[in-house]
Amino acid sequence: MSALKIKKGATSHSAYNLRPNFSDVIERHTLAVLVENEPGVLARVIGLFSGRGYNIDSLTVAEVDHTGHLSRITIVTSGTPQVIEQIKAQLGRIVSVHDVHDLTVEGQSVERELAMFKVTGKGEQRVEALRLADIFRANVVDSTLESFVFEITGAPEKIDAFADLMRPLGLSEVARTGVAALSRGD
Repeated sequence: MSALKIKKGATSHSAYNLRPNFSDVIERHTLAVLVENEPGVLARVIGLFSGRGYNIDSLTVAEVDHTGHLSRITIVTSGTPQVIEQIKAQLGRIVSVHDVHDLTVEGQSVERELAMFKVTGKGEQRVEALRLADIFRANVVDSTLESFVFEITGAPEKIDAFADLMRPLGLSEVARTGVAALSRGD
């Protein structure tokens, strides 16, 4: 009796799906988690990530309903589709969690971030920093004879691009808020 010569992934000669049902592609996802605003909830959510070795790229938390005592945690994380599904399922099992939304999968969303940059320099570097800030619509929120503090809002990619251009001009400090995101439409 000879062995079947079926290539892995081929389905035309077999009644069974031999293709792997998992992916090893790392994807970036933005999760919006509605939780009770009470002590220890954030620690439980973060503990889920650290306990299982998941990484958090960005984290923002704020109370969104004062009378209902609800807060919204926006988490940007990366992983394979299976890891992301596991994260969402485990977040949903935490008692204080009301709702988990994957804004990346559920449709279009708007992501914004606030950042402040301190740029130190003199002469032509100061002029160039001001010119670039004007192009990126960054506001000057503090100025001395030797430095500027710029405030900029926008998509994380815009913030990254502004930082890359400011580095050679004397970028000395950066403070970023993390991503805030909402789904578009209904």
